[in-house]
Amino acid sequence: MDGLAGALQISRGRAADLVTRLQSMGLIRTKGLELPLTESGREYALRIIRSHRLWETYLASETSVPAPRWHDQAEIREHSLSDAAADELAAQMGNPRFDPHGDPIPTSTGELPPPSGVPLSSLGAGDGGVITHLEDEPEQVYDRLVQTGLALEMTVHVLETSATEIRFQANGIEIGLEPVVATNVTVKPLPDSKTRKPTPVLADLGPGQSAKVRRILPTLQGVQRRRLLDLGVVPNTAVTAEFSGAMNGPTAYRIRGTLIALRRSQAEAVEIIPADGLEN
Repeated sequence: MDGLAGALQISRGRAADLVTRLQSMGLIRTKGLELPLTESGREYALRIIRSHRLWETYLASETSVPAPRWHDQAEIREHSLSDAAADELAAQMGNPRFDPHGDPIPTSTGELPPPSGVPLSSLGAGDGGVITHLEDEPEQVYDRLVQTGLALEMTVHVLETSATEIRFQANGIEIGLEPVVATNVTVKPLPDSKTRKPTPVLADLGPGQSAKVRRILPTLQGVQRRRLLDLGVVPNTAVTAEFSGAMNGPTAYRIRGTLIALRRSQAEAVEIIPADGLEN
């Protein structure tokens, strides 16, 4: 009971009342000190998880709600979403398999793939990996990860490790995290990471150089992501850097015969297939 109260940050009395209520609803049963879910409890939990993660995905891809608020907003709405509405929302977004933190979204039939990957803190100097999950609790730790600019599918390369800090490179930026914070970043190790070069991004193009769009990184979400998609920044589209603005101003790129201006932070979120002398 103390563990439940601590996890939910409520009093022991409220935790006891909660357990009694869940038992009366047939959602949990007692087994010594354990409180395992019944079959009905598991089905209900999966429906809530599905609703929560679909809402987070919607907030990330369709709104301007900042990342640190996705979780709280989804918690408010998760219980009001019917199964039919959840299916409709999922279909509207192309039936996503993972939420913006990398957590798998249960299917309408309750299927949930097992977690995979290792903590970033387990990699050694010279190792690399692709981020597959960013833990969104506790809130303070997730805020720290968001502030560093980390995002799903980003490739990281560990530079050095110590008892107090893990230094690594992500998208050409050097970042340092305490090991306890780095544990909240899950990565899929890259076997050839010691020889693999970072994937170039649109910001790497110099005036007159061309490439094809590989993808827009998950670091760019909401209205900014939709704007690039509306401008034609989609996979295999040819793009040419025309000229750069003064004082690190926006760079003009030609896409589908049209000039568009992108800030460096936007151009760094677009991976490209090298051309015109660029090598990967």
